[in-house]
Amino acid sequence: MPQYRMGELFCGPGGIACGAMSASIEDKDFSIVHAWANDYDRDTCNTYTHNICPEAPETVICEDVRKLDLRTLGAIDALAFGFPCNDFSVVGEQKGFNGTFGPLYRYGAEALRIYQPQWFLAENVGGLASANEGSALYTILKEFINCGYRVYPHLYKFEDYGVPQTRHRIIIVGIRNDLPFVYHPPSSEMYRFIDNTSRNALENPPIPEDVKNNELTCQSEIVVERLKYIKPGENAFNADLPEELKLNVKGAKISQIYKRLDPDKPAYTVTGSGGGGTHIYHYTEPRALTNRERARLQTFPDSYEFMGSKESVRKQIGMAVPVWGAKIIFESILRTFAGIDYPIVPCNIRMKKDA
Repeated sequence: MPQYRMGELFCGPGGIACGAMSASIEDKDFSIVHAWANDYDRDTCNTYTHNICPEAPETVICEDVRKLDLRTLGAIDALAFGFPCNDFSVVGEQKGFNGTFGPLYRYGAEALRIYQPQWFLAENVGGLASANEGSALYTILKEFINCGYRVYPHLYKFEDYGVPQTRHRIIIVGIRNDLPFVYHPPSSEMYRFIDNTSRNALENPPIPEDVKNNELTCQSEIVVERLKYIKPGENAFNADLPEELKLNVKGAKISQIYKRLDPDKPAYTVTGSGGGGTHIYHYTEPRALTNRERARLQTFPDSYEFMGSKESVRKQIGMAVPVWGAKIIFESILRTFAGIDYPIVPCNIRMKKDA
């Protein structure tokens, strides 16, 4: 039965790959296997290699994609690429195509032209829909269409699919024009029964004492005192803080600064960077989450070991795609190719009429 060899650009620490390799469907021997991957960050590549392809380290190419000879990577049946989102995120300046990272999607398009895989999956932040005054997503979709693919863009709210985190991402699935399959996003209704609260994610089962990447963050005395006054779900600006513990911040007040998790709700979005107050804070203990706890919110298994310094690991986890969310989407792709019906919803992003 079909086994899809998947290549990845901008592979990150392996959230997409872990979801792909764990994807399976009913009574069918359809599977996705690693072929090759590329990223520019050494720690990230080490993490990917260690967990995804430890027996084939040569298949992970650590190099800036702008200097990479894409034609040397090898034939594939599928391509995945979470092209960098920095310039499309609503949290940043949203430079879009005018930024350093915005144009990098073109390397994914070039790989599609070279290898013509049967299908692809591309991922980016929800802010992509509004970048460059709304034209960025349209331009990207047109380029993928010109590579010979029908495209199915959809904004996924991963918390609706059982991920214990509020994380909204645009996923573009493409199927080569000569193939008869039509993709539909999976309905989230079948995942409503999952307990996706932060408490369940962090406590069930308890995190093993000997697990990797679980070192505590050193908190200053003033941070510990401040957190003692912040209730679950509150942040440094809406909590009742003594004057000496309030933040002297001018301008915008970011709601996630020293925000403690609400144990009865999904976590807020796990990010890969940020200064003081942005590390995500425990709902009962006056401290930031460990990297292992952050990885649980991203649905990585406890056996998944991240390589590098604690700050490097924090970045890798925050930039990853939730494993469970990726698995659900890959399984819907496999069901599409296997001819298996599944609960679907219409794509909630529409192409313009002239596309």
